[in-house]
Amino acid sequence: MIYPQHGACIVLGTKKIMAFGTRQEYLLLRTVINEMDLKVPMDRAHSGQGGVGVRPPVSADELEDLVGVLSKADPRVPANWSRRFKNHQEKLKSGDVYQVAEVVRNLAARNRDASLSAAERTMYERARINLISEIAPALKVSTEEAEEFLNAALVRGVLKPAKVAKKKAEAPKKVEEDDDDDF
Repeated sequence: MIYPQHGACIVLGTKKIMAFGTRQEYLLLRTVINEMDLKVPMDRAHSGQGGVGVRPPVSADELEDLVGVLSKADPRVPANWSRRFKNHQEKLKSGDVYQVAEVVRNLAARNRDASLSAAERTMYERARINLISEIAPALKVSTEEAEEFLNAALVRGVLKPAKVAKKKAEAPKKVEEDDDDDF
């Protein structure tokens, strides 16, 4: 399962727990990254109003669409730092893998053109880690290979190598020789 704030998780099971004066059933998760245990009330696990958005990971088939998002060149993002940051925060909170991919792409492009603020750098690294944790099981590869997959998708779009200026292949100009020896 994918928990929006923490990326890929292993489902440990469910358990009825007494909390806040009532006995509720909880979904028990362990994050793949940092191996943190999470308990999510079953009635809040869904996405939508009041839910946290726990969902299944993307399938291998959906990765093509994910690459399409990551490899889109020159995305439009707000120039104003606070608007851009808030926009990215909302996308990350959504838990939608495509919106997380947009954040990674946008911040990679921003990092290419100008250095990221400390807050944006932290957000970028966290979003990358969450995305990698989702790509790895979809491709059935290690996190290192998933990171290479992510980097390759970014290179196809926002991180394209700078185009080398083509030198015009001009024929050397023919220098006319002066047969006069007039000095």
